[in-house]
Amino acid sequence: MESYKFLLDIALILLSTKFLGLLTERFYMPQVVGALLAGLILGPSMLNLIQETDFIKFTAEVGVILLMFAAGMETDIKEIKKCGKAATIIALIGVLVPLFGGLGVMYIFNRASMIPTDATSTVFLENIFVGVILTATSVSITVETLRELGKLNTRSGNAILAAAVIDDILGIICLTIICSFAGESVNILVVLAKIVGFFVFAGVVCFIMYKLYIKWFDKYKRRLRRHTITAFVFCLLLSFCAEHFFGVADITGAYIAGVAISATGRGEVLHKKFDIASYLYFSPIFFASIGLKVTQLALSPILIAFMLVLTLVAVLSKIVGCGLGAKLCGYDNEESLQIGTGMISRGEVALIVMSKGVALGLLGTAFIAPIVLTVVVTTIITPILLKVVFRNRHGDPAVSS
Repeated sequence: MESYKFLLDIALILLSTKFLGLLTERFYMPQVVGALLAGLILGPSMLNLIQETDFIKFTAEVGVILLMFAAGMETDIKEIKKCGKAATIIALIGVLVPLFGGLGVMYIFNRASMIPTDATSTVFLENIFVGVILTATSVSITVETLRELGKLNTRSGNAILAAAVIDDILGIICLTIICSFAGESVNILVVLAKIVGFFVFAGVVCFIMYKLYIKWFDKYKRRLRRHTITAFVFCLLLSFCAEHFFGVADITGAYIAGVAISATGRGEVLHKKFDIASYLYFSPIFFASIGLKVTQLALSPILIAFMLVLTLVAVLSKIVGCGLGAKLCGYDNEESLQIGTGMISRGEVALIVMSKGVALGLLGTAFIAPIVLTVVVTTIITPILLKVVFRNRHGDPAVSS
């Protein structure tokens, strides 16, 4: 008899992620923390009620594609142009410092005598992949906190927003490069050629889509269902082409598709449509699936030490990296500290990157729990630290748009 347990699994995941999400929100923490806790509690590490089946894995993959597509649609090209040079320098240094910081931490801890790993990649690739995870920035928590403080439309606030967008793009490039090396036999020239080829291909396809889509959208303004389906098909096709033909991560294709939709000026309208499907079904399963990957929540002393050091590096590397970039661009010490602090949160972006690495064998399962905890800690402490660093500045002039 065919099993229908997957229906029960979905019901448990949706119910628990929503309940725990609301609970963590009551304690001024993001709902994603509750979704992660739901996966941990229901999974093999605690109650063992749900295992990661192929159905959950594939559904989670669609979920992560939707999340990256939505992130692309939220990308504000005008914001990048407004603070272009300064934001690029801030983001670039803010990517390089965490990248080498994560690599350094893994170089110390990633040894068979300390933390055995089941990753199929080389030790060096695994080490650098953790650095790539630390490059991620999720500013959703930062934006909400700054909005509450009335500091969103300040020099620091605008710099954080623009730098975060460029940080995402640089992080996608890093992820694309490292994922391309996940194969058994890798030729660096072939890998680089495929990456360049993909971006050229994506640029041409997005340009054609941009020209056709604007005309079609204007002609059928009221038929949003057609536009939503067309946009999603475009996202899926570009994701497939990225992975299948170029060996580039599918989420890279999804993100670029989202940016292309954003450039048409229709991203905000379509994002609301996709947000319903993502919130209702796909996102909870994706975040819960990360918790389901954790098979042992009880951390050994060495894993606890690794988590503490990694968390410290994750926090300081963004403050130092982005703060240094801001200082070089003419921001004062207080503004530089504010910008660096605003970039600390890793949130769902780091979890997306991590899940891709686990799927490709770039990251051993032993590192999942400590990295998830690091992501949770950085996400929780960011609003707390933001309230501290913005507390002393009362006359922050607003920047006109």
